[in-house]
Amino acid sequence: MIALVAGEASGDNLGAALIEVLRARLPGVRIVGVAGPRMRAAGCEALADAEELAVMGLTEVLRHLPRLLKLRRRLVAELTQLRPDVFVGIDAPEFNLGLAARMKARGMRTVQYVSPQVWAWRQGRVRGIGEACDRILCLLPFEPAFYERHGIAARFVGHPLADQFPMRPDRDAARAALGLGATDTVVAVLPGSRKGEVSRLAEPFAGAAGWLAARRPGLRFVAPLVNAAVRTRFESAWASEAPGVPLHGVEGRSREVLAAADVVLVASGTATLETLLSKRPMVVAYRLGAVTAFLLQRLGLVKVQHFSQPNLLSGREVVPEFFQAAATPEALGAALLGWLDSPERLPPLQAAFDEIHERLRCGGAELAADAVIELLAR
Repeated sequence: MIALVAGEASGDNLGAALIEVLRARLPGVRIVGVAGPRMRAAGCEALADAEELAVMGLTEVLRHLPRLLKLRRRLVAELTQLRPDVFVGIDAPEFNLGLAARMKARGMRTVQYVSPQVWAWRQGRVRGIGEACDRILCLLPFEPAFYERHGIAARFVGHPLADQFPMRPDRDAARAALGLGATDTVVAVLPGSRKGEVSRLAEPFAGAAGWLAARRPGLRFVAPLVNAAVRTRFESAWASEAPGVPLHGVEGRSREVLAAADVVLVASGTATLETLLSKRPMVVAYRLGAVTAFLLQRLGLVKVQHFSQPNLLSGREVVPEFFQAAATPEALGAALLGWLDSPERLPPLQAAFDEIHERLRCGGAELAADAVIELLAR
């Protein structure tokens, strides 16, 4: 038996890909855990829903702490009774690392699939991560070297998304599927998947669309929204900040929307990697709660210059990114207009994205399954 605990939509996608490989290579394996719809469809027995772990930021976690601690106590009790052979925490490190430590203390093998961004902030966590986990599986190629400097073994397994995205997405097919014209200029708007994240970005994203539409009439704005709650929140902000600007909202279907887009306004996170793999120019924004952002900046806990995955993977700024108060409608809109007005910037960007795509495309789910099966053998 294998236990998987995934946080939110991105973890659900990773977990589903891993389950498919494990079930193909270990017929009859039982998989239980915290799962989203894709993991459940792949065959995971859900003890709780992945959406319960969709919390970000220091103060935001504190607000949900009683609920999260109650959930973790329940999972500890249930998994202790079930006795899985391997525990795999998928992303959600603030929740999963504590759970992994408790599982390891009960004699289970433990894996953290997706390294926390410990190289970027709160580097003091690295020792505890090594003590809690028998395996650390990294999605980004520069991460194992960081762990090695601290005497901790970690393995780069590539990113399963890189295997799932074609090198050249079919724009015409995506536009036809979404009811968009072949000659439309399409702006994709991805405000995030977490409720708190969307609440902080809804107004500036909608305001940026209104600013841009006033200067470029005829643009088509398309927003893939993960669920009804997110859609209600974002459409309310859109009505307020971009009145009269048509919005084509769809539930899910983010890959089709990205394939159809000319430019993308996106919340920092896995969606920036999906945009990179779709080879689309983007503008990235990130907003934390005010107290969390103040603490991170005041205490000097952030150790990197950039925060978006395209810039981190490139080692330089290849796409504009805006943090906290800098993410204003005017700044975001002007950056989007910069891409639309400068098509000569696109070929070098696409070349950079092609190189990253190839680097990440190494059978991520297969390599992650290898690591889990090695622990089963032990």
